[in-house]
Amino acid sequence: MSQMTVNDRPVQFDMAPDTPLLWALRDAANLTGTKYGCGNGDCGACMVIVDGAALRSCLITIAEAEGRFITTIEGLSRDRAHPVQQALVAEQAIQCGFCTPGIVMAAAALLQQNSAPGEAEIKAAVPNLCRCGVYPRLVRAIERAGRVARRQEKISAAPAPGISAEEAAREVPALRPVVRNGGA
Repeated sequence: MSQMTVNDRPVQFDMAPDTPLLWALRDAANLTGTKYGCGNGDCGACMVIVDGAALRSCLITIAEAEGRFITTIEGLSRDRAHPVQQALVAEQAIQCGFCTPGIVMAAAALLQQNSAPGEAEIKAAVPNLCRCGVYPRLVRAIERAGRVARRQEKISAAPAPGISAEEAAREVPALRPVVRNGGA
């Protein structure tokens, strides 16, 4: 049985140790925000944060995730108020939305390490494929999210469906520091 912390909660998966983390999250934990795209690590749709690093969950087994801290899109921000989420909306960098959770997770991991990345750093840290081709807007959105995280800018983005305007307008919390588990 593989044990790990997912979205700040301890979980155990009674599955084969070579099961990809992607399938444990989607099928056993019902965390379907992590998307299946290509299954071989090329697209980034399945990106999650593992011990502070963005990793493709289709390439890591639950045995390899044992004892680690995993954050999925559901655990990043329950109300979609994370600076990356708000900036993607504000910059209209979302089209079909399929790749969005993976992009958000890769960008959030980047901003935890460097809240002021340049274009080259963003492109290197967010290798996700987007079928809609919104790459220039993604770069602008991630740069903007960094400014929000550094408290140099506020975003007045329209609230997501189901979120009141008052809740959406509240101050965005600062990024949490990276938590390392054994230097992983």
